[in-house]
Formats: sequence, structure tokens, C-alpha cells
Amino acid sequence: MSIFWMFVKAFCVGGLICVIGQILMQLTKLTSARILVLFVVAGVILTAVGAYNPLVDFAGAGATVPLTGFGYSLAMGAIEGVQKYGLWGAFVGGIQKTAAGIAAAILFGLLNALIFKPHAKD
Repeated sequence: MSIFWMFVKAFCVGGLICVIGQILMQLTKLTSARILVLFVVAGVILTAVGAYNPLVDFAGAGATVPLTGFGYSLAMGAIEGVQKYGLWGAFVGGIQKTAAGIAAAILFGLLNALIFKPHAKD
């Protein structure tokens, strides 16, 4: 398959996930933090029932970069951890699988706070 169509699929699937988030923000009184948690939990649940892996195979980064992809990574890490370490692996596997993303978020959040002047909204 050409790289062009891989980009198109990733853009369409990732964009659709973002559209769902925007619709939730516009039509409900859910805060953005609750929508964030909803997307991560949805990624975990869809992975657990086997529905998210085909989407990842189809769209690649379009499915793994949005917040549902973080839930997918947590669930896949927990599954792999259980297979490797037993029950304790359910706790360890998810953290190991997502450690780089968590560390990057902390680092870039710190850099952002150092470069710009953070303040509370009025």
C-alpha cells in the first residue's frame, strides 16, 4: 500500500476520534478532563473486547496517537505483563508500556511552565 493511503487512513480515523471529542464538548456539559478520562477508558475497554486492535492495524498512528491510543497501550501492556509475570504484571505491564509517553508529557509540561508564565483562568 502506498504511503499516501496510510496517511489518509490515519488522518481520517484520528480526525474522527477528535470529532467525537468535539461533539461531546459541544453537546454535553462534560468537562474536557472528564472527556479525557472517558477516551482513555474507552480505549482500554475497546482493547479488552478486541475491537481496538483491528482499528490500530487499519489506521496506525491515527488510532494510537489520540487518547484512546493511550488506553490501548495501557491495556496491551497489562495483557503482556500478565502473560509474562502473572497477576502482578497487570499493574507493571501498563506502566512499562506507557512510561515513555508519561515521561515525555511531564518533561514537556515542565518546559512549557518554564518558558511561559502559567496562571489560573479567570
